[in-house]
Amino acid sequence: MVNTIQTSIYPRGCTFSESDWDALHRFWYPVAFSHEVTEQPVAATLLDQRLVLWRTAAGVSIANDLCFHRGVPLSMGYVEKEHLICKYHGFHYAADGRCTYVPANPEASIPVRLCLKTYPAKEAYGLIWTTLAGGELYNFPEFDEWDDPNYLQILPDAVDLNAAAGRQVEGFLDVAHFAWVHVETFGDRNNPVVPRYEVEPTPKGLRAEYLSTVSNFPKALQDRAPADFQWLRVFEVFLPFTARLTVHFPGEGRLCILNAASPVSARKTRIFVPICRNFDQDTPLEPVYEFNYKVFAEDKEMVEAQYPEDLPLDLSMESHVGADKTSIAYRKGLIKLGLSNAYTS
Repeated sequence: MVNTIQTSIYPRGCTFSESDWDALHRFWYPVAFSHEVTEQPVAATLLDQRLVLWRTAAGVSIANDLCFHRGVPLSMGYVEKEHLICKYHGFHYAADGRCTYVPANPEASIPVRLCLKTYPAKEAYGLIWTTLAGGELYNFPEFDEWDDPNYLQILPDAVDLNAAAGRQVEGFLDVAHFAWVHVETFGDRNNPVVPRYEVEPTPKGLRAEYLSTVSNFPKALQDRAPADFQWLRVFEVFLPFTARLTVHFPGEGRLCILNAASPVSARKTRIFVPICRNFDQDTPLEPVYEFNYKVFAEDKEMVEAQYPEDLPLDLSMESHVGADKTSIAYRKGLIKLGLSNAYTS
């Protein structure tokens, strides 16, 4: 359903170049937790587009966060009897975005232009995802362990970064920083060498398998693994800004992490990180959340300090070493999507 008022496809005050926005808007990104969207509407921003999410019996609805009557955000309103109601004048909107009731003039016909611009919604992995382009599940990430009864579901709070999404995702893929950035959580400065590894393209992005002696246990628990244990980390990228990491623990233990970077604007990113594991399912989760928040904080300090702020896709703009294979492949993948050669937004 197309709104007749909207004259440009680009959000007001868009911080992306038009070509980068065109390349990025067709992909799916998480914008909220499923548990957040209940009786009250929720505001979110994706690629500078302000959105409102609300839940009815039909499921989750997503639309531009704007009542065209007098320009008030609909996220300020409330949901009642299956309708989203504007707080300013009480205009009622159905799940499909149609305005169905104008309290001040209940007998008058409702202008077609009062229909909201809506977007598809998909609930998966404890999150609500959307795309600003259409309904096709283009490059949607795979994280089947979330629905596997043999795995425990862990859903940390989102992390907000004053950084470009591309910088954050590249940091998640980087294995050379473990010994230097994560020294308080799991890294070891006496073990900085990155063994040779390979990267291969996939239909949705890329895959890399990395084998090393760097433990994934927190510092206090690193004696749980044999001293010579080889840790296998498998990275899978779903372009542009989602990646999953599968860590092979001793025995048949598996830790699966989905790093879903949602680009709020060109240099603001919200990170959603669903986690699954098939071990230690009866232990308290508080230490798990605490450990992950510390890891996020260590990464946040680095990513927010990087300059240039955007991720240079022109490989000549930064230096590279052998350990950067995944980063180089990731940047080349973004170029193929049509993002600017100099930077990704």
